[in-house]
Amino acid sequence: MNEDKVKQPQAELVGSTGDLLRQGAAAAWPICLGYLPLGLAMGVLAQQAGIPAWLTGLMSIFLFAGSAQFIGVAMIDAGASMAAIVVTTFMVNLRHALMGSALAVYLRGVNRWFLTLFAYGITDETFAVNMARFRSGNWNRWRALVVNHLANSAWVLATVAGALAGQFIPRGAFGIDYALTAMFICLLVMQLHNRLLVLTGLLSAAVAVGWYLLIPGNSYIVGASVCGATLGFCIKRARERRR
Repeated sequence: MNEDKVKQPQAELVGSTGDLLRQGAAAAWPICLGYLPLGLAMGVLAQQAGIPAWLTGLMSIFLFAGSAQFIGVAMIDAGASMAAIVVTTFMVNLRHALMGSALAVYLRGVNRWFLTLFAYGITDETFAVNMARFRSGNWNRWRALVVNHLANSAWVLATVAGALAGQFIPRGAFGIDYALTAMFICLLVMQLHNRLLVLTGLLSAAVAVGWYLLIPGNSYIVGASVCGATLGFCIKRARERRR
């Protein structure tokens, strides 16, 4: 990787604050549009699970993780224990550590306060947009921060709006209860780039079904995730050794 491209985002601000906001907003608006329907669906499901709108807003502010929020709401609605909810959302969000590590290459020498604020806004979508812009060499940390927090604002507003509107929408209407399943199917399909990933996905599905049938409760979510990732890693290492 070109060293100049890695160091460039750390440079002093170029242009006015308005320019930085416009450039960040131009990169963030597709994410915001995508968050609106998902956020509305999450808010509706939260309201139907008995979570008030103000608490839904706090969940979006403090957690800000769409998949984890969907799972958390579903588990709350199903009466899962607090420990199961915490462990499950923690496992689902472990990927953020990897995304943060990848972005850290472009944020060397930045103070911890900025890094804390920046890390809070990392999601799958903002990571993809900012990583692509950083690699192009025409991006800096302030534009990336705008992307993160415009997306954050759109998500919070959409979830609260969904929670407020949820009282007028019958349970199961418009296929809203399928939103989480649809989102994860989409995320899964986007990751299936080779045979190993397809095999890992199939193994995870098999483990999840078997675990669900044999062991009561919601632990199959965590169990299938850990077992699937472990099996995929072992298969990859075995292939590398054979080569």
